[in-house]
Amino acid sequence: MAKGLTQLAKGLRKRSTDVELLLWSHLRAGRFEGMKFRRQHPIGKYIADFVCLEKRLIIELDGGQHALPDETLKDRQRDAWLEKEGYTVIRFWDNEVFTNTSGVLETIRERLHRTPSPQSPPLKGGEVSTHTR
Repeated sequence: MAKGLTQLAKGLRKRSTDVELLLWSHLRAGRFEGMKFRRQHPIGKYIADFVCLEKRLIIELDGGQHALPDETLKDRQRDAWLEKEGYTVIRFWDNEVFTNTSGVLETIRERLHRTPSPQSPPLKGGEVSTHTR
């Protein structure tokens, strides 16, 4: 893992947004389904907002800029690379986390229970990232 990316991830953790802090308050310290999550965690050349390494589940929180065509394309390319590496990516709009926290947590819970652990072979083609837009 590149040192520069690690430093960037540390900086992002220090400058967390309100929506990241809200979701983190539910995911941190094994509070959610007893699973360990990391935030702003480097994976390859990317930094995942939240990741459960045991279940290879990545959670991304998207602000309005992600609706722009260039950003949507970048997100799709990023998700494809991460999925090729065996991760499942789910995305939520920031405002959805604020207005429907319980629904977001339920979606995460469902994905945790159907996402295989690393001992299972990586998913091939059958699992796609979802964005609850």
